[in-house]
Amino acid sequence: MNNSTNNSTIRPATSDDVPLLKSIIDATGLFPSSMLDEMMSAYFNDPESASFWLTDEEDGRPVAVAYYAPERLTEGTWNLYLIAVGPNWQGKGRGAAIMRHVEQTLTDRGERLLLVETSGLPDFEYQRTFYRKCGYHEEARIRDFYSAGDDKVIFRKSLVTVFSI
Repeated sequence: MNNSTNNSTIRPATSDDVPLLKSIIDATGLFPSSMLDEMMSAYFNDPESASFWLTDEEDGRPVAVAYYAPERLTEGTWNLYLIAVGPNWQGKGRGAAIMRHVEQTLTDRGERLLLVETSGLPDFEYQRTFYRKCGYHEEARIRDFYSAGDDKVIFRKSLVTVFSI
C-alpha cells in the first residue's frame, strides 16, 4: 500500500534503502546505525517475519523510517521500535504521516494496540511530545531502566474504536 502526497511515498523498505536509512539514524542520534543490520536481518532474510519496515521517500530518496512488529505472547499488540525522520524533514509532517500509515495498516489488519517506548531523559522530550501529539498516552514508566536516572517511558494507543449503545 502506497501513501503518496506530492513527491512523497510511504512504502516497504528494501535492502537498497539500508545505507540511506543508516544515514537518517546517524543524523538523528537515536542509536548507533550499526544496530540496523541486525534489526533488519529477519525482515530481509525470513519470509515468515511478521515485522514491517517502512520508508517515506521524497523524489526516490528515503527521508524517514519506521519499524514495527508484533509483541510476542500477545493478541493484537504491536510495538513501534523505531520512527526517525531526517533532520531536514523534521517538523514538516513526515513523522506524523508515517505514524498514521503504521496505525492504519495495523487497524486494517484488526490489531488492537500500538506501544512506543522511549527514554525519560530531557533530551528525549521532543519524542515524547511527538507521541502525545499523535494521540499516545503514557502508560508506564520504569525508573532507571536504561541506566541510573534514565527511565523507560511506554506510550500506548488503542487501534480499535469502542462503540457504546
